[in-house]
Amino acid sequence: MTFEFDGEKYRAASAHQKEWGGRLIAEMRFRGDERILDLGCGDGALTRSLADLSPRGFVLGIDASRGMIDSARKHEKENLKFELADIREISFENEFDLVFSNAALHWIKDHRGLLAGVYKCLKPGGIARFNFASEGNCRNFFTVIRKVMAREEYAASFREFDWPWYMPGIEEYGRLVREFPFAEIKFWGENADRYFADREAMIAWIDVPSLVPFLPCLPESERAQFRERAIAEMLALSLQPDRTCFETFRRVNLLARK
Repeated sequence: MTFEFDGEKYRAASAHQKEWGGRLIAEMRFRGDERILDLGCGDGALTRSLADLSPRGFVLGIDASRGMIDSARKHEKENLKFELADIREISFENEFDLVFSNAALHWIKDHRGLLAGVYKCLKPGGIARFNFASEGNCRNFFTVIRKVMAREEYAASFREFDWPWYMPGIEEYGRLVREFPFAEIKFWGENADRYFADREAMIAWIDVPSLVPFLPCLPESERAQFRERAIAEMLALSLQPDRTCFETFRRVNLLARK
């Protein structure tokens, strides 16, 4: 299953995702002629940064959300393009020096298939560099959303609901990556817990991306009330005495060289 996002709302609510991605990019060294694939490029801001660092190369950003790609295409230039595409269906072969992904791959359930595609599309010596959600991520939101989903008036709508995220433990993910013949593999966890500046910042993050998988399951007449209840429960759980809002963000990092 893929989900549709409002790229402009995501742009406004994704400061911490961009902070994580900016750190990933800053740690890498570029020749300036790399071919780069950005998986789950979102609104394209980080993809643009990659293109700026590889002016003689080429960068392709892909995302399965039309809203994200529409926002991302505002960044396009000669060495930077965006395509509406499903990460699970990449079919490149020996084409990229770097496959990059930030805060996106927890939306992909089948990482064995994903890693097979990534390995195939890397050139010999090419690098995969990922950061995405791991076990322990979003404890407050997951507690809240499960509570609201279970309410009598909503339970029937979620009877067949398929939990949309894969957030593995660090060692679990390491075992999975080792199934592939990468020449070098490094993986590690990261505590990236966050205090949102105020309730408005928390609400923006709840709206995009957190509630996106849930609202389409409900009749339109029930969506606004469901959202309001989720927000109220989340603020009650996460609001701090200084009026910031706390959430757990735990990440798995991968650097693998073909």
